Amino acid sequence: MSASSNTGVSRLASPPAPGTSPFVNTLLGEERSASLHRALDGLDAQTLQWLSGYIAGLAARAPLSAPTAVPTPAPQAVPETVLTIVYGTQTGNSRLLAERLQRQAEASGLKTRLLRTGEYPVREIQKERLLYVVISTQGDGDPPDDARGFVDFISSKRAPRLEQLRFAVLGLGDTSYPKYCEVSRALDARLTELGAKRWVERADCDVDFEPVAAGWLDQAVAKAKEALVPQDTGSVVMLPRNSPAAAPAFGRDAPYTAEVLTNQRITGRGALKDVRHIELSLGDSGLSYEPGDSLGIWPENPPALVEAFLSELRLEGSAELTRDGRTLPLKQWLETELELTRLSRPFLERHATLSGNADLQAILAPGGGEKFRALLASHQIIDVLRAWPAAWNAQELVRALRRLTPRMYSIASSQKRVGAEAHLTVAVVDYVAFGTPHQGAASYHLATRGTSEGTARVFVEHNDRFRLPQETGRDIIMIGPGTGVAPFRAFLQERAETGGKGRNWLFFGEQHFRSQFLYQTEWQEALKKGALHRISLAFSRDQAEKIYVQQRLREAGRDVYAWLEAGAHLYVCGEAQRMAPDVHAALIDIITTHGGRSREDAEAWLQTLREQQRYQRDIY
Repeated sequence: MSASSNTGVSRLASPPAPGTSPFVNTLLGEERSASLHRALDGLDAQTLQWLSGYIAGLAARAPLSAPTAVPTPAPQAVPETVLTIVYGTQTGNSRLLAERLQRQAEASGLKTRLLRTGEYPVREIQKERLLYVVISTQGDGDPPDDARGFVDFISSKRAPRLEQLRFAVLGLGDTSYPKYCEVSRALDARLTELGAKRWVERADCDVDFEPVAAGWLDQAVAKAKEALVPQDTGSVVMLPRNSPAAAPAFGRDAPYTAEVLTNQRITGRGALKDVRHIELSLGDSGLSYEPGDSLGIWPENPPALVEAFLSELRLEGSAELTRDGRTLPLKQWLETELELTRLSRPFLERHATLSGNADLQAILAPGGGEKFRALLASHQIIDVLRAWPAAWNAQELVRALRRLTPRMYSIASSQKRVGAEAHLTVAVVDYVAFGTPHQGAASYHLATRGTSEGTARVFVEHNDRFRLPQETGRDIIMIGPGTGVAPFRAFLQERAETGGKGRNWLFFGEQHFRSQFLYQTEWQEALKKGALHRISLAFSRDQAEKIYVQQRLREAGRDVYAWLEAGAHLYVCGEAQRMAPDVHAALIDIITTHGGRSREDAEAWLQTLREQQRYQRDIY
């Protein structure tokens, strides 16, 4: 008989430390047993005894169940997936909102990743669990250039079934266009068709995107927390919060007041266009930019236009009116807060109702597409007010007009050369229609800023999809008719300042050589110094036959194709409705003629260049 039987005291061997027993590991799982060990480590005997009684009491109150297999380990305490945010943008607004979405999500403890559509590996979509898409629609229902591959894949037969995916789509567009937010609508419908679950209802934002976007972002983050964080918060250990990137001191919502240093007309006497070279001081703002970026300008409406509104509608400019929690005189709303030059469908629909005019209502009807397009192209808001009179009261007018939004101008300088300045090339919108003068809000605002006391409210809009090649030895082909030449002035300055070895070829077009050859002396000097290796010019009205840059492209097609085959990067900047499609068609002709490809293969080849970021467009 052992000694222990004589004393009546049971002497057990020292128990294994919690978390090291195979039985405990099996019962709780390694992670929970390790957590138990850490919780009990260092407690004295009295506390351990109290805990044992407490746990026994819990067990007594818990319902008993028949033992089954080894218990399933508890769900992991960290989110099992990340929130993937993909954005497609032409002007930068989708990127802006996507970055805000990421900051809000990370501030809520969620793990995210943010990608441009052009960078997103589309085959990965079948592995995604939560995907948010922020995407704009351009022109007549087209996706942004960097989103074409993404949209085409989702729309194609190659797209896989996506029953495991939860998604949400935020669309950006312009109600001035008939196919408003067409891309976001199509993506939302197609993802649902592929079996994905719509996690947040789609929202479509007009040019003034903030009112709709802010609410959608809040809802999207709340729903993401449901998807990525277990509901049993008592067992959840939140991931450490990632610190969102600090917002710059000056931006879209906090513009810098820049002093005008130069305001010079660069079209000659007799030119049909007034084009200005504007130089702005960025002072000590800390604003920085790269060639390819844009400068946002917050405009003010022309004073004569404001007076015309008040006169036409017989309204008092001093009337105090409230919108979005702000109270201002009507005249101030019209001067600096509301859009007066660009039509939108919601305003037109309300005006048609107030006027009761059958002709205007017919234009806005579903079958009036072409007439609607023509109206948008030919009329400003004041023209509609005069053509189809209606009785607006001041408060309803302030609520119906869109918020004034910034205008983007390609920066025409390299900061490596000009320092704390930004240069712009601005075509002033100033014409007569229906017997009265018309001006553009931003261009007229800039054109009337003098150099003595003139200022403009500005911010930098970065554009990572319109960049010089990282390999400075690469050749580049730049196609920029009219003011579309602006970023290429910056490109050449940058290549000269950084010692780029690649060849530079510029295609430029305008109406007249003598009066509208923008930056002529600079291009000639660049040719002389070897900074510009080749220039092809098209002046449409200097001869009976109109000649445009796309014709010059075809004429030089053999060399254009040879440059591209050798690895050149191709850039297009300018007007989106006619110039950009015409240039694209010319490129297809060049590839089929000199590359021996079919038109389908030529399109695929250009798409490959897009994916390689060797075919980049900044069109508007």
